[in-house]
Order: sequence, then C-alpha cells, then structure tokens
Amino acid sequence: MLVTGGAGYIGSHICVDLVERDYEVVVVDDYSNSSRLALDRVAEITGKKVVAHEADVRNYRELAEVFERHRIDVVVHLAGKKHVAESIEQPLAYYGVNVAGTHNVLRLMDEHGVPEMVFSSSCSIYGHAQAMPLQESCAPNPTNPYARSKWMAEQMISDHCRRSDSCRAISLRYFNPIGAHQSGRLGEAPVGSVTNVVPHLMRVATNESGCADVFGSDYDTSDGTPVRDYLHVVDLADAHRMAIEHAGDSPGLEILNVGTGRGTSVLELMAFVGETCGHEIPYRILGRRPGDVGELIADASAIAARWSWRPKRDMSEMCADAWRFHRANPSGYQEPAHGRFLVSEM
Repeated sequence: MLVTGGAGYIGSHICVDLVERDYEVVVVDDYSNSSRLALDRVAEITGKKVVAHEADVRNYRELAEVFERHRIDVVVHLAGKKHVAESIEQPLAYYGVNVAGTHNVLRLMDEHGVPEMVFSSSCSIYGHAQAMPLQESCAPNPTNPYARSKWMAEQMISDHCRRSDSCRAISLRYFNPIGAHQSGRLGEAPVGSVTNVVPHLMRVATNESGCADVFGSDYDTSDGTPVRDYLHVVDLADAHRMAIEHAGDSPGLEILNVGTGRGTSVLELMAFVGETCGHEIPYRILGRRPGDVGELIADASAIAARWSWRPKRDMSEMCADAWRFHRANPSGYQEPAHGRFLVSEM
C-alpha cells in the first residue's frame, strides 16, 4: 500500500502499526514538514526496512513514477499542509497541496486501477457548529482555507467515487492527535516554527520557550479557552488500519469521526502537562487567532458501531508519552538509527 506523507507525525505512527502487522508499505513524502529520520525510527522500532520515495504530490510526474514502480492496492493519503493561521496567509499553497495534490493521487489511482483510499481529513471542516458533540451529519462550515481545502478534497473524492463503480474511500475526520510512540523514538517533531499546542507546551516545560501562548480566553467554554477533543496518535493509527481493512466494504465515500468524545480546554491541557513534567506551565493570554473556533468535540459513535474502534489511552498517557519523546528528542530528529535499519530509498 502507498502512504503519502508517511514520514510525518501521524504517518510515521501509521507506518509502524502497518509494518508490525506485515503490510507492505511504500512511503511518499517531500520532507517539507517531516524528516527522513522518522522513517529510520520506524525501521528501528519494527526491525524492517521501509521503502520510501521523495516526491511532491503536486508533481504528477514524480508521483506517477511511484505508481509505475509498485503494485498498489490501497492509498492512505495523508500528505498535506495543516496549519490554520498559515493557511490564511498562504491560501494558494494550501489549495495547491491539499486539493491539487489529492487530484493527482486520484488521477493516478484511476489510471492504475487502484480501487481504495483512506483519506486524512479534519474536524475543522465543521467550523462553528451549534451543538456538541459533532456528528458526521453536521453541516460543514469551514472557517479558514485549511478547513476549506480538506472539505474540497472530500467533495472531489466523493465525486470520483460516484463516477467510478470500483472506487471505495473512507475519510477519517479526526480531531486533535497528540502523544507519541511508547518507545520515545517517534513523536511530534515540528520542522521550523512550532505552532501545535503540545510541542509548544513541551518547550515551555523544558525552558526552551519563556511561556505558553493561549490564544483567546473569551470563548463560550468552561474557562474561556478553546476546547478540543485530544486523542492519542497511536489510537489514531489504529483507526487508520481498521479503515484499510474495511475500505472495500461499501461503494462511494464513507465519512467517520475519530475522537474520544471528551473535550479538554487549553488551560486543562496545560494542567495535565504540568502534572506530567512536575511543575506548572507559565502562560500568557493573547487574542483569538483568525480562523479558530471555540469548541470541537467528536461524536465517535459511528466508528465504534462500524468497527468497534474505541480510544484506549487517556490524557495522562498522551501527555506522558509526548513528554518522554520530547525529553529524549528536544531538538526533534537529529541522530539517525543504526545503519542496518536505514530506510530504503528507491
């Protein structure tokens, strides 16, 4: 199977899950927001080499070479840009990768007779919803180019599946993945500026940053700060594997939420991180960020009913695993794994 964006935070954890279960995995990544060393770590953890190609999903020719070299039966499409604030500043870049890149993947799947896709979507599609928790039937209301690009990609996949009798796709609208592999060897290691909340809090906890920035304290939530449904990245990887196993079950596009159904505010998350690292996290309140919403909590009853998927790890474990990874890798991926495990670039 092909995993686009397989060297990224979520992709690398999915690769571990799949390789450990003897799936033949081919990775495509342009390493713009990831590291080859993450794939070294995948190979180290699993004891098996990983086949990887450096390619940009926007480049049809580069991607076509991968499809021509390998017999692919399912695509797990994770490659994309993912930061809300950046999407407002660079909307064309987001539509280029998230929409045009998805078009290239679908086109090549069609040309090579690849019938099944698992798509990495986002809860941000729901936007300012009136009621929580969010069900898959809630009307999309994307509030920023990132969310709109994900919704547009879903529409394109749906249209393609409607046209092609052989196409089967599952779109996983997941909420906020955090945590790390229990080994401490894989985790969230941002390239460039740190925008996601947990890596930011980890840097504050180790005095690499002065204090945590909290964007908005006037939302209609219990303490005024944004509330999100955080789930462990390993649980999310498990959901992807189940999606692969069931991708051929139904015609067309199936949309499923992946979350815990429990909301945690930014201040509550900071308290969990403080308990994990042994001291309080200093913070300052700033204004709301453009494109942000106050609350996003999943109704994940559909995926539980369909596949018996349920999250296994709680917030304490998420924070403990993230802390273990950051303590061992304060600068992200720096040292390669043993040569005998190195990724096989083809």
